[in-house]
Amino acid sequence: MFMTSLRPLAILPTLLAPALLLAQTAPFSPQTVTQLHGLDTSFLDTATAPCDNFYLYACGQWLARHPVPADHSAYGRGDEVADQNDLKLKAILEKAAAGGKPATGGPEPAPSDRTPNEQKIGDDYATCMDTEAITAKGMEPLTSKLNRIGWVFAKGQLPMVVARLSAVGVQPFFRFGSVQDAADATRQIAEFDQPGLGLPERGYYLRTDDKSKILRSQYLDHIARMFVIVGEPDTQARADAQAVLNFETELAKASMSNEERRDPHSIYHKTQFAAFEQILPAFNVSSFLHELGVAPVLSLNDATPAYFARLNQLIASTDLGTLKTFIRWNMLRSAPVLALPAAIDDETFHFYGQVLSGQPEQPVRWKRCVQQVDQDLGEALGQVYVAQYFSAEDKQRTLQLAQDVEAAMDRDIDQLSWMSDATKREAKIKLHAVTNKIGYPDTWLDYSSLTITRGDALGNAVRAAQFEVHRDLAKIGKPVDRGEWFMTPPTVNAYYNPQMNDVNFPAGILQPPYFDPAMDDAVNYGDAGGVIGHELTHAFDDEGRQFDAQGNLRDWWTPADAKKFTQRAECVVREYDGFVAVDDLHVNGKLTLGENLADLGGLRLAYLAYLQRAQEQHVDPAAQASTADGFTPAQRFFLSYAQGWCENTRPEAMRVRVETDPHAPEEYRVNGVVENLPEFQEAFACKPKQKMVAKDHCSIW
Repeated sequence: MFMTSLRPLAILPTLLAPALLLAQTAPFSPQTVTQLHGLDTSFLDTATAPCDNFYLYACGQWLARHPVPADHSAYGRGDEVADQNDLKLKAILEKAAAGGKPATGGPEPAPSDRTPNEQKIGDDYATCMDTEAITAKGMEPLTSKLNRIGWVFAKGQLPMVVARLSAVGVQPFFRFGSVQDAADATRQIAEFDQPGLGLPERGYYLRTDDKSKILRSQYLDHIARMFVIVGEPDTQARADAQAVLNFETELAKASMSNEERRDPHSIYHKTQFAAFEQILPAFNVSSFLHELGVAPVLSLNDATPAYFARLNQLIASTDLGTLKTFIRWNMLRSAPVLALPAAIDDETFHFYGQVLSGQPEQPVRWKRCVQQVDQDLGEALGQVYVAQYFSAEDKQRTLQLAQDVEAAMDRDIDQLSWMSDATKREAKIKLHAVTNKIGYPDTWLDYSSLTITRGDALGNAVRAAQFEVHRDLAKIGKPVDRGEWFMTPPTVNAYYNPQMNDVNFPAGILQPPYFDPAMDDAVNYGDAGGVIGHELTHAFDDEGRQFDAQGNLRDWWTPADAKKFTQRAECVVREYDGFVAVDDLHVNGKLTLGENLADLGGLRLAYLAYLQRAQEQHVDPAAQASTADGFTPAQRFFLSYAQGWCENTRPEAMRVRVETDPHAPEEYRVNGVVENLPEFQEAFACKPKQKMVAKDHCSIW
């Protein structure tokens, strides 16, 4: 993502895997909106027994019919939904753009009845699509900014330079922004954290196997080519690329891994500002904050103390030329490629899309421009989207499902044999405090201070970044806005925020196949209910359970219950460690633990909620269904859940996911769950020695 403030890695457990770094996949290119379904029996591979491989049984024909398109690194049911959304958003944006076409004979837009937000989204989209104008301006707008780094003649100027770049979201040495105080979730505080680097995760710089060495060589070539594109001679570009890789490697050595960052205590170290300054004397932090326009702070969160101690040594010992080259590289790799000529866009895609993710082709331009507007003006676009495609009835149905799943967890807590009454009381306090956010925010973001100018692609990108950074920094020292969302309404995903203690379901995911009003309750509780149960269970996973009902990092567990939880969680770690993702690469059970616990607990809670609903409606889940497919309601429940995860992934992309992503591969998000559920085994009459019957059942909730 370009020029956005990055939140701590562990703060937002989501349902779906995020896009891969800059190699964001865009949906395949259908021309018309098609109808998807929550359960489609034509997807079944009936040659596979459901108790031997339930994922293949449920998804086999879907997988065969949906090879990964050339403009993707992976393609799944979520991408199918995104296909539909992109077509809807394209229509919205084309209409908004048409209302602002230039008047004949002049550059000013013709009068129209567009609202201010419609003007912004329409002009942002139209400008993104105008490749002729972008090409005509050439690289000069970018190279002129890069060349200013040459005016730095002393390390004492670095805080000023880094502050000005941070104001547009380019953060080379560290990430700085606002976060909720983990010890007082009612307040926003300042935070310094380790930065994102050019490769996906620290291990890419440190592993010594042949694949890693080859990839680092390809990354080195990519950096050099990027420097050449902006005017450096080949020899200088190669030397600068090596300097960048060497410096990034040192930063990677000092950084925490994704797995280590899963423990919220590991990234919370509240400290006095004066003490933090002493850790980083080689970089004038006060000057940085002053230049950035941030009011003086008395305390802040130093997320990664060891990193900043090492950063201080590196700034002090590294020559100024290397530091300037590293800053220029960060400007280049953060550049808004859609606002620049094709050369830099093509080279960025070559490495991050083709090399890193195995994606043969760039997505079509209009899809990428739709995604850019959603990134720049997500709630302005989302407001139009929900008005057309998300009804009050949709919101009410989702709320009812959420309440049913929460009631199921309430009952489930009562019957847990391993948890003491003291911890159960605290768990219920937290459960009852969970807020359900459905569809869209109650209060929309105000974009009135953001200027979008038709024809100014790079300026629009920079101003959009400045708007978001300013909005983030303005929170420091203020009360938390508990109505804020961290996904846009059209997003096909969902998340739980442990410090807000809320579950968030954007309108984009609340449609078939995830929620299908044409289907029976068994299907919707299996799919939409599984989504809801997944996010709710995040409140009680290995990470979420460390926060209390108010979102504070507080241990509310008895020591004995905490030990029992950890022992049960280790069962899940061992199970997923045994799964092979691609070639010889296994799933990382520790890294994926939170998502695996959410999958396992969430589906069970959804099933308990369905059983209660079926009882109220006098439906026998085990009875032969009246539908033509002949499946029982219980079987339809599990089939709909499994079909929500059908996905094909390129091997290169799978390797990146396993090494960086807290979500397990889709096959194991199905098989790894159902093999632990006696309810599934009963529904499909599985025998003890079949593969979908775990030898040692893992369970917590």
